[in-house]
Amino acid sequence: MHLKQFRVQIYAYQYHADFVIESLDAPLDIENAIVDKLGKKDIKWDYLGEMMNPKINRITYEEVINGNTSKRPLHEEGRSGPRVEAGAS
Repeated sequence: MHLKQFRVQIYAYQYHADFVIESLDAPLDIENAIVDKLGKKDIKWDYLGEMMNPKINRITYEEVINGNTSKRPLHEEGRSGPRVEAGAS
């Protein structure tokens, strides 16, 4: 198996982060890579202001192919409800 690149976007507590990780193509591996990246504390967080509802927090990730990202996330998780979306490109 080889590592793939994934673009990760996090929206939480009126902040946004957008970064790329390298991971195997399995949900647990991607999750662990995200946690490792967060632990390094080198992510730039942008304040979104009051326009974002602080009760809605979500993380999306999508595979990076040839330096470009796909049109839609491969997987999306939300804490605001029980709905989880997944798709393949």
